[in-house]
Amino acid sequence: MATQILMPALSPTMEEGTLDKWLVKEGDTVKSGQILAEIETDKATMEFEAVDEGVVGKLLVAEGTAGVKVNTPIAVLVEEGESYDASASAAPAAPAAAPAAATVATAPAPAAAAPAPAGTRVFASPLARRIAKEKGLDLAAIRGSGPHGRIVRADVEVAKPATAAPAPVAAPAPAAAAPAVTAAPALAQGANAETVKKMYADRTYTEVPLDGMRRTIAARLTEAKQTIPHFYLRREVQIDTLLAFREELNHALQGRGIKLSVNDFLIKASALALQQVPDCNAVWAGDRILKLAPSDVAVAVAIEGGLFTPVLRDADKKSLSTLSAEMKDLAARAKTRKLAPHEYQGGSFAISNLGMFGIDNFDAVINPPHGSILAVGAGVKKPVVNAAGEIVVATVLSMTLSVDHRVIDGALGAQFLKALIEALENPVAMLA
Repeated sequence: MATQILMPALSPTMEEGTLDKWLVKEGDTVKSGQILAEIETDKATMEFEAVDEGVVGKLLVAEGTAGVKVNTPIAVLVEEGESYDASASAAPAAPAAAPAAATVATAPAPAAAAPAPAGTRVFASPLARRIAKEKGLDLAAIRGSGPHGRIVRADVEVAKPATAAPAPVAAPAPAAAAPAVTAAPALAQGANAETVKKMYADRTYTEVPLDGMRRTIAARLTEAKQTIPHFYLRREVQIDTLLAFREELNHALQGRGIKLSVNDFLIKASALALQQVPDCNAVWAGDRILKLAPSDVAVAVAIEGGLFTPVLRDADKKSLSTLSAEMKDLAARAKTRKLAPHEYQGGSFAISNLGMFGIDNFDAVINPPHGSILAVGAGVKKPVVNAAGEIVVATVLSMTLSVDHRVIDGALGAQFLKALIEALENPVAMLA
């Protein structure tokens, strides 16, 4: 009997993906847990494993096909000795690649199967069972996104030990700078591709199709600016003491191959400030505010065609060298789109640093559901008046805190910036 293999939901918010590469061919025998294909979501390229055994009877979607909706049949498995009869199959034809200016459908992705009731047999792939065991997860409490509600690797990778006991109130999954969304308009509201193209009919141009990440960024940032009541708090901080301390530490750590950046100090200082002003460590959850206990700091990383905001969890409890190593690893894997969803979702606060590009200051857009984001410019030498009333030259860093007024009020945001600046101007205290 033929079994359809469906396009999986490889993240909680995935609605469609690109079938980047098949790792099997028609006629191959596959086992449960075997990697079948590489699938590109809006944020990453992830491996997709088989949850059933059989022979690949037909690959329904060609490599490179974009816009394949979740739960669309992408291949068919048959039993040993059985042949695939296309006329007898109910599988619809594979969707064509989305045109450059097509509007993405706004229908929500089908929900994953509900967790299994107590005493019910749990269907999960061998790899998912192994990962769940390593993470101490209760499979019965995890929603499966595979065929017929089967639990696959992606489900357990994003699950947390807390899922073993369902929470009384379901919190929305936080997303990072450019999380997946329901709708992704191809062009600005009030215009369509044909209308705009007519305006430039007598000019030479190149039409660039929007990939999943670009559509998501466009939609989410439009949503953020339209729905989040932003306000901005600006401060300058003198970082000469920090730069000298950083140089001293890097000299001492040279033998261990560790080189700290100013960004590492910003991450640590922000994490400590979130602990000192805990009301700023919060996210907007629609009809309530969620105040977080740990300092999980997201950091924007530019990649070709977009950006990621990997999250450094429990940043307040980690050393500068640990944060530096984690940030380098996350940034490297972000550039190859190899981050797992749990590595770029979450946090309450983000840092966007454009100082290395010579930008003095700028205003960043808040990443829903975060309560704030810190925009960091370049350190610039300026004349300042010191405590003795003398004019001296100092290295000054400009920072702008974009704040969601639904979550954080002005005085509260000012307290956070004050705590942040105190940490940056007294960097030795970060080691305490």
